[in-house]
Amino acid sequence: MLSAAKGFRLKRSKLYRYAADAVDHGRQYAFRDRKTKKRTFRALWQVRINASARAAGITYSRFIEGLKAAHVALDRKIIADLAAQDNSVFSELVKIAQGALKTKTAKAA
Repeated sequence: MLSAAKGFRLKRSKLYRYAADAVDHGRQYAFRDRKTKKRTFRALWQVRINASARAAGITYSRFIEGLKAAHVALDRKIIADLAAQDNSVFSELVKIAQGALKTKTAKAA
């Protein structure tokens, strides 16, 4: 337990009782925050995609709906990276999504 508490400050690294409490709390936070990190990053990717999609003239929800209709198998992490780094590829994705939405509405009518 003391080796797991290495780097903690004061009693938490030297005395077993305090080190055990600190390590237990630290492991609880680590477990919780591994789950929270996934939520936080997904929200960040959604914000980035939405900003780029709106700049291209389409909303986030319509963009994702169009990609699903076009059977584009890119996840939000990759799409957000493309939106931030490579605007020309992202604009092609927007065109694909808009085309798929048009054919989707044409089939429904």
